[in-house]
Amino acid sequence: MFKKNSITSTYIWGLVIMFFFVLLFIVLLIYEEYNDFDREAQMFRKSYVTQHRQVIENNDKRVVDFISYEYAQKNKYISKELLQKEVLQSIWQLYVQKDTGETLFVYDRSKKKFIMIWRNEEQSQHKMLFDTTFLNKLINNTNSKGLSADYNSSSQELPALVYTKEFIPWGWIVGVKVSTQIIETEIAQKKAELKKRLIKLMMEILSLGVILFGFALIWAWIVHYIITKQVSTFREFFSKASQKHILIDENEMMLTEFKSMVGYVNSMVDEIHKRKNRLQDMNALLEKKVEQKTHDLYEKNLLLEQANLYSQSLIKAQDSFIKHSIHEVNTPLSVILIHLDIYKMKYGINDYMSKIEAATKMIATIYDDLTYMVKKDRIEYNKEWLNMSDFLRARISFFYEIASGNKHKILQDIKDEMMIYFNTLELQRLIDNNISNAIKYAKKDSDIIIKLYEHEKQIVLEFITVTKNKIEDVEKIFYPFHREDSTQIGLGLGLEIVRLICDRENINISVRSTDKETSFKYIFDNNRNSG
Repeated sequence: MFKKNSITSTYIWGLVIMFFFVLLFIVLLIYEEYNDFDREAQMFRKSYVTQHRQVIENNDKRVVDFISYEYAQKNKYISKELLQKEVLQSIWQLYVQKDTGETLFVYDRSKKKFIMIWRNEEQSQHKMLFDTTFLNKLINNTNSKGLSADYNSSSQELPALVYTKEFIPWGWIVGVKVSTQIIETEIAQKKAELKKRLIKLMMEILSLGVILFGFALIWAWIVHYIITKQVSTFREFFSKASQKHILIDENEMMLTEFKSMVGYVNSMVDEIHKRKNRLQDMNALLEKKVEQKTHDLYEKNLLLEQANLYSQSLIKAQDSFIKHSIHEVNTPLSVILIHLDIYKMKYGINDYMSKIEAATKMIATIYDDLTYMVKKDRIEYNKEWLNMSDFLRARISFFYEIASGNKHKILQDIKDEMMIYFNTLELQRLIDNNISNAIKYAKKDSDIIIKLYEHEKQIVLEFITVTKNKIEDVEKIFYPFHREDSTQIGLGLGLEIVRLICDRENINISVRSTDKETSFKYIFDNNRNSG
């Protein structure tokens, strides 16, 4: 907010903010005064109610005690009607002589009406003592022990405190009522006085704030004029100093703070001009060096371009060599496999031929891996519905001789008719690499367990082996050139191929390895892989 403002505007902003805080202080002060007043009003109201509730209770009990006394003394000597009349007359005279601000009433249960109501307050506008609902509640709940109640009518009756007590022999309900309107009127008057006092206080503070703000603006203008003049002197000096070597005169400064800056400014100008001269000399020397460096870089770029072209030609030659080598290996490998089958049919199987066949099949598996790695980004692998159960049994049969030659036996637990929508070549690579690794890394003379089953509508393929060594990092084994067993020879491309296929087909991989057993589990979501 202050980035492009002048000193004066910044000062004015400070005054405005200060004025805002003064207003905020006034508001908080008024708010706190009102809160204090509300608390005092509540305490005053509570004290008034408590005091008057006790007063009307005492007055009511005094009247009932008087009736009880008169009844005990005269009941046997005069009639009930005459005695009641004398009692009512005595009560009337008793209350006429007192300015209590209360209303005394006597209600006769047998007659179901008021037999006496005396008001010592101006209530000529009131037509009723109580509304019907409150009166019925009061009559039903009053007994000889007494009842205290608050009267808040929705009619024009004012709120009041009521205390009633029953004189059982005659069925009279004697009650005293006192209005609480007086306390509300008094509180309203005090609130009006407080409002006037707060408005007066606010106007006084605002007037004082405006006066101070005006003086502050005048002082800000004076300070702005002095500072602007001093800054203009510096500005003119720097404008001239950029063209020629001059110094500023200290006597031109009016303020002590600016005078103390003159020495530093003159030293700075001296140093700038000295460095300017040195930079001009260095610039001439650098121009020569830049020209030489530019020429050298041009020659190096030419050499780099030639080396890059040579490297690309080597990579192309290497790629062509690998492709041709793989292609050339296919023919003799096929010939070896065919002649092994012919030899077995003609002469039978012996240990030497079994080992040759096993080694040849391993070479074939490696060949298939290399072929897949070379072609995986250039061809599209079409999917089809496969009987995975039969396909898995066929691949286990292919590895039978290899497993036997390595002193392993493959145990099958395969559920029939497990159909999957998958590419044949990719499924073969996934299965073959897992069986090949199981044969290679399983403990000697141990069994290899291969399971195929359904779990929660998903197809699960699992390979379980007895562990030579626990796999320490199950994540890294799916990346090339990583081997847990450093004594085994290989590039580690088999599991990389498996990972690439699983990533592409959204197959979940779960590897669990302990000191006793290692399990590779592949979970196929057949619905998701159904195209």
